[in-house]
Amino acid sequence: MISSPASGLRAAELAKGCWTSEIRAVTTLLWFRSDLRLADNPALAAALANDGPVAPVFILDDEDAGRWRLGGASRWWLHHSLAALAADLAARGSRLILRRGPAEREIERLVAETGAASVVWNRRYEPWAVARDERLKATLKGRGVAARSFNAGLLREPWEVMNGKGEPYRVFTPFWRALRAGLELPAVIEPPARLAGPQAWPHSDVIENWGLTPKQPDWAGGLRDTWGPGEAGAWERLDAFAGRTSLEYGEARNLPGREGTSRLSPHLHFGEIGPRQVWRALTGRALAESGDLMPAGVEIFLSEIAWREFSHHLLFHAQKLPEQPLRPEFSAFPWASDPTGLARWREGATGYPIVDAGMRQLWATGWMHNRVRMIVASFLIKHLLIDWREGQAWFWDTLVDADLANNAANWQWVAGSGADASPYFRIFNPVTQGQKFDPDGAYVRRWVPELAKLPDKFLHAPWTARSIDLADAGVRLGVDYPAPIVDHAMARARALKAYASTRA
Repeated sequence: MISSPASGLRAAELAKGCWTSEIRAVTTLLWFRSDLRLADNPALAAALANDGPVAPVFILDDEDAGRWRLGGASRWWLHHSLAALAADLAARGSRLILRRGPAEREIERLVAETGAASVVWNRRYEPWAVARDERLKATLKGRGVAARSFNAGLLREPWEVMNGKGEPYRVFTPFWRALRAGLELPAVIEPPARLAGPQAWPHSDVIENWGLTPKQPDWAGGLRDTWGPGEAGAWERLDAFAGRTSLEYGEARNLPGREGTSRLSPHLHFGEIGPRQVWRALTGRALAESGDLMPAGVEIFLSEIAWREFSHHLLFHAQKLPEQPLRPEFSAFPWASDPTGLARWREGATGYPIVDAGMRQLWATGWMHNRVRMIVASFLIKHLLIDWREGQAWFWDTLVDADLANNAANWQWVAGSGADASPYFRIFNPVTQGQKFDPDGAYVRRWVPELAKLPDKFLHAPWTARSIDLADAGVRLGVDYPAPIVDHAMARARALKAYASTRA
């Protein structure tokens, strides 16, 4: 049974060695961001090391984020994650201050209201966040307020893993080797038993007034049935994955009809658990059970944690990654204008069952199986020739794990325009992908129930079924379920031609 860390250095003991003597035992402002947890939280450890009151705050800053303000599904998750964090703080005699607006303005106000002599936070790596943090540090230090930031979200900092020329990696495999070779995880930081607050608490917003959850219509029923946001929910998810599932991960991760993945991505994105915690838990348990040999399934999962890391390093060093192709030649790619095709793709009405199942799972639960993410992304880009940025935008709004680095890097990978990208000629056939990875149709039957009674051999290509088979299954193509919106062979030839023109 894996649980939150119960051993290791106390937070104050760890942080004393890295904090300066200029900090007096007065209030420290602890700024929560994408680190919504109490365990293994370096900024919290630093705040506790001051031996004074701690004022925890979260600021909803849509203005600095600009076009990358949180999407609908992520806002739903944030609401519940903040509620869980507030409850965890209350159990320790503290509370969570909520503010909304430009973070720099609100931090300055809170420093004045609390008399804080220091502000601590854990880093974010989005371009707008990096720029804002640099400005804020300069402002605070200019006013005599100490400002410190820490790494709580990555295994290693983006500037720590470079190639032999001192440049960031653009290919994953050597990045993975370098990351692992230099990986030294710091000691575990326990969550505090108590957290002293200021004598007078500043004003806090009421989270229900932020309107993060949908009302009319309430589309979040599937999200509520699927997820348990918060630090405790993250550990429950990790515990469920860490046993047999992680050992079988190498095969099971590609089968969307099985519960074969960790589903940790939203918990990692919101920092309810960190990659170092996941790494320690999985490697410790796996090696304890199997000796010195790391099980293949766990090894593959660790490489995917490293792929997440790779994406964040890419974004840090290539700040235009969400807006511009990493490979400049793709700026001239002949994208098609197809509003109807885009709408059908979003709705899960393309006529290709594995694609439609994925898009419907996304809408219902705020999440999609990773193998199916690749299939639906390939379909949008290469079958419909629709710009990858359209798909990125839809995922941003509908995924509970919408992460700017992961989203941009993975969409560009599929498009062929990114780092270590999928070859231009790799065009998934959605029929054969469905037959290979959903052979018994469990996934399609769950999310495309109108096809549930079709025999397996027709399920992933219902237009190939005989009229009698369709009738027996209660399916009328074009009525109960759409015919394919594009022919695969034609789409493949068109995509290859478009890619050839770009390469030329």
